[in-house]
Amino acid sequence: MTLVVDRYVLGAAQENCYVVRAERGAPEAVVVDPGDEAAQLRLELAGMGATCAAILITHGHWDHLGAVADLAEGTEAPVYMSETDSPALQDPKQFFPDVSLRPYDPDVKLRGGEELELAGMSFEVLPVPGHSPGHVAYYADGCLFSGDVLFQGGVGRTDLPFADWDTLLSSIASLGERLPPDTVVYPGHGTETTLGVELDRNPFLAELRTG
Repeated sequence: MTLVVDRYVLGAAQENCYVVRAERGAPEAVVVDPGDEAAQLRLELAGMGATCAAILITHGHWDHLGAVADLAEGTEAPVYMSETDSPALQDPKQFFPDVSLRPYDPDVKLRGGEELELAGMSFEVLPVPGHSPGHVAYYADGCLFSGDVLFQGGVGRTDLPFADWDTLLSSIASLGERLPPDTVVYPGHGTETTLGVELDRNPFLAELRTG
């Protein structure tokens, strides 16, 4: 099975939202990180003839959360998010006082290690803290939805509250140990890449190559 992945670049932060289906024409889809423009996403889903079966959140930063409440209420899809990062969505004013963000209580709070059977697909929940303490990535059928842990030629920032460089590096190393190098990485910003290319060439990962 080869997943069908459609990318939408949303909001001021140019965040990547993904609509994932088991195959083209599938009646259900999973939405990863709806950061903005819930109405547009609902129109895109309708154009595909797909209903939203679930909303998966990689981490609790505002640019990945902006459309969660509206999309969840509009589609009645359950929201999955790490238990550790959930407070950022439940009480966003406490974390992002300058951002207008509707609060929402995730329906399923994850701890990492779960297997989610959604819309005819199996997603493995991988804990990858560092950019945020409760960051998770979702792996399904050779595709890794990495959030802001790993980018093409870059990694997640660690100059933010609750972020930690050594933890981030360890999380990326764990992905390399667990997943094949041809895994397609769908990051939270920028274009897709593969895990092997980033482990071999990403300038921020030189420590992993020499260590």
